[in-house]
Amino acid sequence: MARLNVEEILAPEYAEGLAALPLADVRARRDGATEVETGLSYLRRLVQGRLDIVLAERQRRSSGDPPEDLAHLVDRLPEILSDHVHAPGLGRLTTIIAPGEIDSELLARIEAVASTQSMSRLPELPDDQVETICGGLEAVEREVSGQRRALHEVLDALQEEIVRRYKSGEASVDHLLE
Repeated sequence: MARLNVEEILAPEYAEGLAALPLADVRARRDGATEVETGLSYLRRLVQGRLDIVLAERQRRSSGDPPEDLAHLVDRLPEILSDHVHAPGLGRLTTIIAPGEIDSELLARIEAVASTQSMSRLPELPDDQVETICGGLEAVEREVSGQRRALHEVLDALQEEIVRRYKSGEASVDHLLE
């Protein structure tokens, strides 16, 4: 199956009429959606990492601490980035380790909002630019999280169809062993 994008997977027809499709096609759709979700998850964490850094800088400023140089910021990264590692809920176990191909448009938007260059100069930026970066990252994070939630609904529908087939006897574990 060719690499899909989020819009294709979230289109209503992607998860409609599953009962009429061969099991291999349902599995292929699930695997394609899982791959896209893994890439989105990676991008979401990238956004969250940058947002965590910006929020730490905003906190430093509000507490009146002196500006940090880049080396000090880099030293603090393990502390900054570990604050929000675990999301609420049970999460999903992934069978894909690497994100594979990621959405280049979304990656470009993240870079436009919080470029590597602006992130490296964060302590030097004026407050209004820090707030603009923060707001932009929050907006991208909300969008990516919304897409992931919608993808999870599609994944659930695909998985439910696969489980239904095994429970009803339409599919057999014996085929997996061949």
